[in-house]
Amino acid sequence: MKPRLIAGGLAVGIPGVIAVNLIMLPAMLAGKQLPVPMWVAQLGSTLQSCVMLIIAICVGAFLAPKVGLRAPLLMAWAERKPLAEAGKPVLVPGLLGGILGAAVILLAAMASPPELKVDTPIPALVRLLYGGVTEELLMRWGFMTLVAWIFWRVFQRKAAKPSGAVIVAAIIAAALLFGAGHLPAAALLVPHLTPGMIAWILIGNASFSLIAGWLYWKAGLEAAIIAHIASHVGILLFSM
Repeated sequence: MKPRLIAGGLAVGIPGVIAVNLIMLPAMLAGKQLPVPMWVAQLGSTLQSCVMLIIAICVGAFLAPKVGLRAPLLMAWAERKPLAEAGKPVLVPGLLGGILGAAVILLAAMASPPELKVDTPIPALVRLLYGGVTEELLMRWGFMTLVAWIFWRVFQRKAAKPSGAVIVAAIIAAALLFGAGHLPAAALLVPHLTPGMIAWILIGNASFSLIAGWLYWKAGLEAAIIAHIASHVGILLFSM
């Protein structure tokens, strides 16, 4: 089952890697002096992203069942079970999480410092494929699962499964990393980030990640993916 599960994760995660490196990276680096040609930078970034994705998917495939986390659709595909039946429990929580996530992100953007209100048009394809799918595989299926497993083995070694407190700690850790992951892009747009701006970026981006982490815990990875995609769709519709 594991090879098929890993292959399924790669199949849904690689398109986001390709989209962000072919579409978004050139736009972010446009006009900047690069030590190598653009295509070399894109190739290197793509390979690095693929390695990180493979590691995250392998972590999820081997450790998620041990800590009580799951990916119902991916696991149903790996076990050759009906996908429609596995997908029903994740759809409604995912959509509701997406609505809540879009509202939180929009409110945070409206209240953000003026310096951070920079027009950064991210292509819809990048938002949906990378933000909606690949980021969830990296942050939830990979990182959050790994942190939950480490906390469990360190603090609750005698317990058969990690407690809710361990999972909540993993959700918060993944949220903070997700927020910190947006700092390099913000630094490209706003060269002089103040401590207040950094805190706002962390809190604003981590807020949605808390929703996604809770959905991963309670409903499954695909609920977090649906919520992430739905939140981007909601934001795009609002901006129109």
